[in-house]
Amino acid sequence: MEGAPRSGCPINLTLEVLGDRWSLIVIRDVMFGNRRHYRELLNQSEEGIASNILADRLKRLLEAGLLSKRDDPTHRQKSIYSLTEPAIQLVPLLVQMGAWGVRHTPASEELSIRARLLEQGGPDSWEAFMAELRAVHLGAPVPQRSVLTELQAAFEAVLAQKTGARPAGTRDPTPAARSTRTRPARTPRKRSAP
Repeated sequence: MEGAPRSGCPINLTLEVLGDRWSLIVIRDVMFGNRRHYRELLNQSEEGIASNILADRLKRLLEAGLLSKRDDPTHRQKSIYSLTEPAIQLVPLLVQMGAWGVRHTPASEELSIRARLLEQGGPDSWEAFMAELRAVHLGAPVPQRSVLTELQAAFEAVLAQKTGARPAGTRDPTPAARSTRTRPARTPRKRSAP
């Protein structure tokens, strides 16, 4: 937060940290999409965030203590962003926002499935999800249940049902399956007459 807050109201203070158009989208992408690098957050954004906006929001979220950043040991010029405990504790808020959006907006079926499952799962599901996020982002012990895997499988199932095909960006489980994949035939280009 820059400067003095407008008031000491907890809702106002929360909105001063999270109330802009992009901050919760960035947190959502780190939380649900496990997008931990700048390029992933930029290139895989459903909403098409601009690079300058992303850089600004990452800086703000770091300053607010909702994200942490460390060097990526696999690449000198990359950083890995992680959720902090205060960001992980946003899960119930994000679940309720998603549930509200499912009920009151024209949300797509495939992008609504995670919100529906988390709402239906209730607080036990949210706690399991937060425990998993603590393992991924804070180094806590890995829980037996993987809510992220459940949510991703449900998303892929809805997408496959809707399109009748494997969701874009997913991989076949084995190298043998990848090697037998066929590529669509190329359509020859039409040549214009001279």
